[in-house]
Amino acid sequence: MKHHHKLTVALCLIWASSILYGEMFAFWVPSLFTCSWPHHHLLKSDGVESDVKFTKVAIVTDPQLMDKTSFRLSSKTLALEVAQFYTDVNMRRSFFQSVLPFKPDVVLFLGDYFDGGPFLPEEEWYESLSRFKHVFGMNSQGQAGDVPTFYISGNHDIGYSRVASHKLDVISRYEKAFGSRNRRFMIGSTEFVSIDAQAIDGNPQKELALEVWKFVQNVSSDTKSHPRVLLTHIPLYRPDQTPCGPHRASSVIDQRLWRHFKDQEVMYQNYITAESSKKLLELIKPTLVLSGHDHDQCTLTHKSEAGSVTEHTLGTISWQQGNLYPSFMLLSVPNAIHQNSSDQDNMLHTQLCFLPRQLFIYIWYLSLFVLTLLALLLWPNHGVSFLNNAADTISNVVKLSFLSGVPKEKNEDENCEYEMVWDAEGSMHLVKKVLQAPVKRQSDKSHVERGNAVMRSAARKNDIENVMDSNVGAGVSDPLMRSASKSRTKLVIQRVIRTIMMSIVIAAFNVPIYMMLLFKDWVEK
Repeated sequence: MKHHHKLTVALCLIWASSILYGEMFAFWVPSLFTCSWPHHHLLKSDGVESDVKFTKVAIVTDPQLMDKTSFRLSSKTLALEVAQFYTDVNMRRSFFQSVLPFKPDVVLFLGDYFDGGPFLPEEEWYESLSRFKHVFGMNSQGQAGDVPTFYISGNHDIGYSRVASHKLDVISRYEKAFGSRNRRFMIGSTEFVSIDAQAIDGNPQKELALEVWKFVQNVSSDTKSHPRVLLTHIPLYRPDQTPCGPHRASSVIDQRLWRHFKDQEVMYQNYITAESSKKLLELIKPTLVLSGHDHDQCTLTHKSEAGSVTEHTLGTISWQQGNLYPSFMLLSVPNAIHQNSSDQDNMLHTQLCFLPRQLFIYIWYLSLFVLTLLALLLWPNHGVSFLNNAADTISNVVKLSFLSGVPKEKNEDENCEYEMVWDAEGSMHLVKKVLQAPVKRQSDKSHVERGNAVMRSAARKNDIENVMDSNVGAGVSDPLMRSASKSRTKLVIQRVIRTIMMSIVIAAFNVPIYMMLLFKDWVEK
């Protein structure tokens, strides 16, 4: 039992280490080891003066909080509530333990905060809004704590132009919570321009599309005195099968554009059309384009009359939205533009950061559970003393090596035998004789000493006993087999009971740790 106590302690420690890493330490990795602000890596040789100050911007997209439209389940279904809870906890940990430790000055959200936003009734929509604020720690002003926060709309928030044009109340409640869909604001020395990408390709004669293009024309008419960043939830047009760079995990999605046959409003699209994309680049003249919607990472360069423009499409922050490698982005924006800077448009620097792979963490938990059961069921009663066996082997080798170097003493008893001889009085004496090569002669059979006769009698007795034992054994073989079968059944039952007891001990030690970490992250502000 002592060996099983050791095994239980070892498994408890392995489980505790796995839980601490999967539920806490894994979310510290980006800020401690794998990611940092891009301006920290700049050198003077890059043409950036050492006294340049930067505004630090953290960018997040596509959380898409799960609701009844995600799995087509009713709002109060237990399965849906469990899925919502674990997904929300994961994003809350990602934001509070992976993003906020970078201490950003500004946070940008690039759309799709809900999954079925346009289709949720008023009460359920506000419940989802309350969850969103809790997951990302929003205060009454819509800021992530004390950090200024900006939002752009996504198709899962207000719908494409076909839905939005028929549900103006959806747009109204969105703007009440998140602000205007088309806006411009300054961060550092850079102007950020956000547009309602869901309406830009809608019917050009309808109000939603006209509103977007009027806003774009107003931006274009102003003199460009600062670098601009275009914020659009739907990415700009890219030809089919355009390479997306080394960070892309899934296959590239080609353009799909579906319009309603009556009013030509957009029902679904993957990218903004080529015509609209070209027009946006020419009118706004952005230095950088940031987008979401695709749920996976993509970096490419667009050609326009104003020059080459890089677009970064960010992956979702949620592990439930089809991306095994959720991510966020860090953007360094200079606070001032130096007139002697050779290239003002290249003063913006980005860094893509990856979050823990939650699915792989759950797979490890499942694998460890199976290994734990196998170890408890199959672990031998005497344990596995690998070190002791190794030590005994080494000791035996040393002994053999030592003895092989010592000269062997002569043994006087070699090549000799002792014979029992009885005298006339009946006393027995041992007489030592030198062995000679055995010579088989017929006369040897007639020379029978008394001692040899005694030995032969004993041999006959042993033979008789062996025959009797074999006869008796044939009669009791069946009861012995039945007894062995019962012993094996008893052993299996004992191992199962032992496995259950040890599993209870392991669970009693680790479940409180897991629950403490789970609810600490959910409740703690």
